[in-house]
Amino acid sequence: MLPERKQILDVDDEPNLRRVLSAQLERDGYDVHTAEDGEQALSVLKEHHLDLIITDLRMPKLDGMELLRRAVAIDDELPVVMITAHGTVDNAVEALKTGAFDYLTKPFDQAEVRAIVRKALRTRDLSAAEATRPESDARESARYGIIGQSPSILELYAVLDRVADTPTTVLITGESGTGKELVARALHENSSRRDKPFIKVNCAAIPKDLMESELFGHERGAFTGAVGSKPGRFELASGGTLFLDEIGSIPVEMQVKLLRALQESEFERVGGVKTIRVDVRLVAATNSDLKREIAAGAFREDLYYRLNVVPIRLPSLRERASDIPLLAKHFIDKFNTRLKKNVSGVEADTEAHLVSYPWPGNIRELENVIERAVLFSDGSELKVSDLPSEVRDVSTPEPPATHAVNESSVASAADGLKEQVKAAMSRLERELIVKALDQTSSNVTHAARLLKISRKGLQLKMKELGLRERDERSES
Repeated sequence: MLPERKQILDVDDEPNLRRVLSAQLERDGYDVHTAEDGEQALSVLKEHHLDLIITDLRMPKLDGMELLRRAVAIDDELPVVMITAHGTVDNAVEALKTGAFDYLTKPFDQAEVRAIVRKALRTRDLSAAEATRPESDARESARYGIIGQSPSILELYAVLDRVADTPTTVLITGESGTGKELVARALHENSSRRDKPFIKVNCAAIPKDLMESELFGHERGAFTGAVGSKPGRFELASGGTLFLDEIGSIPVEMQVKLLRALQESEFERVGGVKTIRVDVRLVAATNSDLKREIAAGAFREDLYYRLNVVPIRLPSLRERASDIPLLAKHFIDKFNTRLKKNVSGVEADTEAHLVSYPWPGNIRELENVIERAVLFSDGSELKVSDLPSEVRDVSTPEPPATHAVNESSVASAADGLKEQVKAAMSRLERELIVKALDQTSSNVTHAARLLKISRKGLQLKMKELGLRERDERSES
């Protein structure tokens, strides 16, 4: 069977430019839809499944920026590339902050268009999509847009409470589909940088020879196809948050330049001589074992320690199986609305199969299974027969014998959970303080300033955590 051709929408009010770009895209093997303004584009979007939108910024009736906002509201995973003759950094920041994948400036080079289109489509294909945010009627079982009440998720909430509104670099690890981008967004949106750009880069989707230009930008004529100057993602994210997904895919030769940019907060564009200073909070993510990559010589050890200031490991779905009923209910509500269905929940046997299945694809796989089940369900509750065969065939444990609820046991379990969360918070506090002291050569005053607490408060916390010796040594 031939692979399905990608569907691209070309939106421009200038017929000649629309004709030229559409012809190039068709020669490259894509199916192309066209529209002369934003209103026509929305009609096409509602009638067809699209893989990419390329739109002009300045158009009558509905301009490119408003089209971008509405397209993202309809499908937040649909990449939108903006084309403008008014290519300033301000326009780029506004478009990317609103949700654009990338932008081009007129006149554009065919090779540049081809590279951006391939990158956008590859990113959409590679995207290990994360659990969708709960709607405005989110239940109490969701915080930071993350659904769950298992011990590992409660510990995650505690970590986010501590580090969200800090400039500290965070490294998120976990299998594909566990929610890494969702956590990165939570860190940004619950910080004082929330009104500044959140710029995300899928490092696995960028060709190695374009990585430096993507991160740091380039000047006109820096390489073939560089028909104009263009800021990189670091520059666009200044004041906000830069999320580097699949950080392990960055070539070794680029890692030293990334390390310098993180340590010095400055860099030069490709082909440029001017040093650009930025204020960026970096969040990185990977599903690779970076320590193994270090041993193999594929990742720099100094960069790893610079990224791993606050490590956050996201559990796989099989490690938090108790959250599966909550997630299933959330996805049922979501697809009831989208598919115009009225499923109220799942039968007990169905829930047992969902909880017992190992979910190698994690939350995205669960979401896809629930979407299919809701689509084909004819009843008010999902039955085992509504599930795909691989989930139906999993063996389920025998239901436990019914016992009377022992209130003291419940209270004891609750106390134990509180102690786990408290211990996790203490471990995190200790790690942050030790790293701050290490970075300031055990200068308590400077470490307190770095941690944004008073010197006295830091001394008390050090005493509480058994770090008083570090304090005494710094005073000697």
